[in-house]
Amino acid sequence: IKEFSNNKLILMSMFELQNKLNGRRIILGSASPRRRQLLEQMDLKFVVDTSFSGREDYPQGLKAEQVAEYLAKQKSFNFSKQLSSDQILITADTVVICESTIMGKPKNEQDAFEMLSTLSGKTHKVITGVCIRDDTDYLLFSDCSMVEFYSLSPCDIKYYVETYNPCDKAGAYGIQEWIGAVAIKKIEGSFFNIMGLPTEKLYYKLLDFLDSSEH
Repeated sequence: IKEFSNNKLILMSMFELQNKLNGRRIILGSASPRRRQLLEQMDLKFVVDTSFSGREDYPQGLKAEQVAEYLAKQKSFNFSKQLSSDQILITADTVVICESTIMGKPKNEQDAFEMLSTLSGKTHKVITGVCIRDDTDYLLFSDCSMVEFYSLSPCDIKYYVETYNPCDKAGAYGIQEWIGAVAIKKIEGSFFNIMGLPTEKLYYKLLDFLDSSEH
């Protein structure tokens, strides 16, 4: 009965979300195929537009846990087109933090190999920051997942890097790929957040944003 009630609540929320959108158009400001796939799974209609200007960087001294939100907001306000009143822009940034060190996207295969060697046998954080913005306001939030890897042999790492070329992924891995199927010991938090978009949290934050924009 409880499961049925929860499903009914989600269904009601989806109708509420569609109603609140009321013709407003969502723009996904990301070239990531994973984020596009996840937004599609949320049954939201959107277009992809990566028209950005300016650099993506963060101040030295900023806490590692704050970087993802900072970059998501920076991406949003670096969008080079003026938003109209019927548009909503969603931008995101994902960082991997291991032993207080931020791991971005690897520069090359050797860099990816070294990143995965560092993650091997350890627990790390994956934080995705998300910015929802229209022509008058914005909402910024993040989600954090903990990921523990089994110890990886050099051969395992070499196979993954050469087969999947993870140089476009923070921390040099995609949890939806081979390495996620065989090398992840434990996850705490959202799986989809680790992929690059905390869909569960985004769903309700989008509802909140639309509700606040009506007032």
